[in-house]
Amino acid sequence: MLDQSAKVFEYELPIEIEPQEEGGFVVRCTVWADCYSQGDTVDEAILEITAVAQSLIELYKEEDLEIPLKIKQEKTLGNPPTVPVIVTA
Repeated sequence: MLDQSAKVFEYELPIEIEPQEEGGFVVRCTVWADCYSQGDTVDEAILEITAVAQSLIELYKEEDLEIPLKIKQEKTLGNPPTVPVIVTA
């Protein structure tokens, strides 16, 4: 069970997307050299770099390293916690 007073951080992840000659896309974070990924589509590449960033943030926190991203938003989870749902019309 999640601690009811847990903090949630939303980071800004500036990226560059490069199409590859052989197909697919490479995506890199412009401020974090360790944060890069690839995918067959732009959407897949973005999902992959998001997962990479999440893993790197956890690792950097465990190793007490500085995370080179700006915190966009910090929230304390309420009781009960809420999750945003985004739907296109």
